[in-house]
Amino acid sequence: MIKDLWYKNAIVYCLSVGTYMDSNGDGVGDFEGLARRLDYIQGLGVTTIWLMPFQPSPGRDNGYDVSDYYNVDPRYGTLGDFVEFTHGCHQRGIRVIIDLVVNHTSDQHPWFQEARRDPDSKYRDWYVWADRKPANAGDGIVFPGVQDTTWTRDAMAKKYYFHRFYEFQPDLNTANPHVQAEILKIMGFWLQLGVSGFRMDAVPFVIARKGADVEKPQEQFDMLRTFREFLQWRKGDAIILAEANILPKDDMAYFGDDGDRMHMMFNFQVNQSLFYALASGETAPLVKALKATKPRPATGQWGQFLRNHDELDLGRLSEKQRQAVFAAFGPDKSMQLYDRGIRRRLAPMLQGDRRRLELAYSLMMTLPGTPVLRYGDEIGMGDDLSLPERECARTPMQWSDEPQAGFTRSAAPFKPVIASGPYGYEHVNVARQRRDPQSMLNWMERIIRMRKEVPEIGWGDFAVVETGRPDVLALRYDWRENSVLVVHNLSAEACEVAIDPGAAGAHDGLLVNLLSDDHSRPEESGRHSILLEPYGYRWFRVGGLDYLLRRSEIET
Repeated sequence: MIKDLWYKNAIVYCLSVGTYMDSNGDGVGDFEGLARRLDYIQGLGVTTIWLMPFQPSPGRDNGYDVSDYYNVDPRYGTLGDFVEFTHGCHQRGIRVIIDLVVNHTSDQHPWFQEARRDPDSKYRDWYVWADRKPANAGDGIVFPGVQDTTWTRDAMAKKYYFHRFYEFQPDLNTANPHVQAEILKIMGFWLQLGVSGFRMDAVPFVIARKGADVEKPQEQFDMLRTFREFLQWRKGDAIILAEANILPKDDMAYFGDDGDRMHMMFNFQVNQSLFYALASGETAPLVKALKATKPRPATGQWGQFLRNHDELDLGRLSEKQRQAVFAAFGPDKSMQLYDRGIRRRLAPMLQGDRRRLELAYSLMMTLPGTPVLRYGDEIGMGDDLSLPERECARTPMQWSDEPQAGFTRSAAPFKPVIASGPYGYEHVNVARQRRDPQSMLNWMERIIRMRKEVPEIGWGDFAVVETGRPDVLALRYDWRENSVLVVHNLSAEACEVAIDPGAAGAHDGLLVNLLSDDHSRPEESGRHSILLEPYGYRWFRVGGLDYLLRRSEIET
C-alpha cells in the first residue's frame, strides 16, 4: 500500500528540458545535458521529476502546442535519449512524470491539418467546429489582453474552430470516444518508456463538453475514472497530477468520492490564500482555505506549491485581497499579467529577503500535501521582465559564473540567461552556493531532507492549533501515534506565543526542534511558550526522538 502511494511523501521538482542544460552547444537544453545533472538533482533530495512538454512543437507556447505526441522534439534529442534519461532516474531512485497536454494540439499537428483539409476525414470530428461564430465567442477567455476570442475562422475548412487558449491551439473534441482512446494510447506509450505518471494540463477543460451550443460547463467526470483505471491496469503505481483551478466544493468530483479519479491535484485555493497571508500577515483566510480543502479520499493528495511556470493566479481572491498582493509583490503593471496574476519568480517578489524566502518555503514544505519545487527556486533565481508574458520566469538554469551561466557553450541561447542585476548568473548560481554552507541551496537541501523524515505531513491528518495571534500559523500533524507541530510567524515583528500542541498518545510534552537545538518543555499549565523572531519558523516533533519506536504499523 505504501509503495503504491509513493506520491504521498514525494518531493517533486519541475523543470523544462530546454532551459536546464545544453550538452550539444546549440543554445537549447537537451536530454543528454539533463541526464548529466541527475546527480545534482539526487543530491538536492528530489524524489520525482516533473518534465514540462518536450514533444515536437512549433514552440509558440513553450511546447504546450504539441504537433506529435509520440516523439521528442529534435532540439532536445531522441526517444533513445529520453529512455537513457529515465533509466538514469530509475538507477537513482527518482521517478519521472511528464506533462500530458491533451486539451488541444498545435494547429500544425497532422490531425488538425487533415481535419481542416478534408471534411470527410475522421479527424474532422476530433476538433470542435461551427458554421458561424458563436455569440459567446468572447466568453471564457483564458488570456485577457492577449486573446480576443475562443473561436477563429479557418479559411481552408470554411468553418470556425474552438480554442480555449491561443488561436494556434485548436481544442480536441474530448467527448469523441476515438479521441479518448487516443489519449489512453498516448499515456500507454510513455508509460512503456519509463514514466511514472502525468501532470495533466487544464483538466477542467479536458473533461468539459465543447461546442457552439454549450452555454454552461458540462464536465464529463467519467473520463477521469477512465484515465485512472487505464493507468492502474498498465502500471499499478502510476499517477495523474491534475492542474485544476477549481472551487473547494468541486474537489471531490475530481478526486472521486471513492478515490477512483485523480490521484493528486494542485491546491490553487491554498496557494492564493498563502500569498495573501505572506502579503498581509493575516493567516485567517489561509486557515479557511486549508479547512475548505481538507476533505479528500485516503488515496488523494494535494500538490502544494509557491510558484510555477505560469503567472501567479490570484483570481480566487477578493478584489481587496488581490490588490493587497499586487501592492506587496507586483506593484508595477509590467509585473502583472492577464488582469489576475503576477508574472515574477518568488525571490524578486520577496525582495531577495532571505528570512522571508525561508519562511515561504518552510510553509510550502509543511502544508498538508506533497511539495512541488520549481527549478532554480533552490538558489533563489530571479526573472527578466523584459521578456513577454510568462517567458520572464522561464529563463535558463544558472549553474555557474561562466559564460551563459554554464547552461550552454553557445553564444546565443534559445532563451536569454539573466546576465545583469542582483539576480544575474554571476551573483546567483549553483557553483557559488554549493561552496557556501549558509547559502539558499544548502538550506534547501537540509529542509528537503528533513521534510522526507517527517512523513506525518504527507500521510497524516492535520489540525490548526490556536496561537492567539492572527499572524502566527500553527499546524499539528498526526499519523500512526506520532505528531509533528509546525509554527510560522508571518509578521515582521518578533513575538511570543503560548501553544498547547493538543497531541494525543503517550508523549511527555517535550517539543523537539527538528531544525535546531531550541527545544521546548511545557509549563505547569501544559502550554509551551515559544519565542519567534521576525518571519521565524519552527518544526517540532511532539515527544522524544524515540518516535520511530512508538510509530504503529497501521492507523489506530
